[in-house]
Amino acid sequence: MSGSVVIAGIGPGDDDLVTPQVTDALAKATDIVGYFPYVDRIAPRDGLTRHGSDNRVEIDRSQHALEMALEGKHVVVVSSGDPGVFAMAAAVFEALENGPKDWLNIDISVLPGITAMLAASARAGAPLGHDFCAINLSDNLKPWSIIEKRLRLAAEADFAMAFYNPRSKSRPEGFERTLEILKDACGDDRPIIFARNVSRPNETIKIVPLSQTTADMADMRTMVLVGSSQTRIIEREIGTIVYTPRSLAK
Repeated sequence: MSGSVVIAGIGPGDDDLVTPQVTDALAKATDIVGYFPYVDRIAPRDGLTRHGSDNRVEIDRSQHALEMALEGKHVVVVSSGDPGVFAMAAAVFEALENGPKDWLNIDISVLPGITAMLAASARAGAPLGHDFCAINLSDNLKPWSIIEKRLRLAAEADFAMAFYNPRSKSRPEGFERTLEILKDACGDDRPIIFARNVSRPNETIKIVPLSQTTADMADMRTMVLVGSSQTRIIEREIGTIVYTPRSLAK
């Protein structure tokens, strides 16, 4: 019996932002695999088994999904946002590359989702309207020295930036250091967007000048967007718009 693995993005939180393609895959699944909070977003039903696990066991989770597919099950591995952005797609393929040869014949597909980065950008306007980069500020899977190097180079290149996992209870000093690097490297008072719980009922969007930012403005539920030197703010009574023009002076 031939099984399959679908690696699906279930968006930033609002069910309306889950694509029809992903909804269809979830309806056909025999098993759901993922981090506990993401698995909990999938409603129980007859014929479906949900396998939740901790957020630091991505490879174990991937191996479990592939093993079940080899047994003939139709497995959906869920990630918040998009599975290819700091999420489970890369973990599944890492497990596949280093696993048994039998796994190479499994039907595997990746279904994209709306990332927290793009949802936050849309809420603010279009701060990622020109060249930008995304950086995961967690040092769980890479050394802090690499993060700091990339921050400085991105600032030097004048990218707009999107920061994932900015500040956790176990490493609050990382985001404090990030702000210090930006204030030192950017040379201007560009807008910083703190988008917390994007697309959820308790969503908050705060736009703060870089000089006035403090580390406690972010936590693990916050997406931080950093404007480039070209980013503009349109002040309106009905809501502020932040955007980065697509054109750049030659």
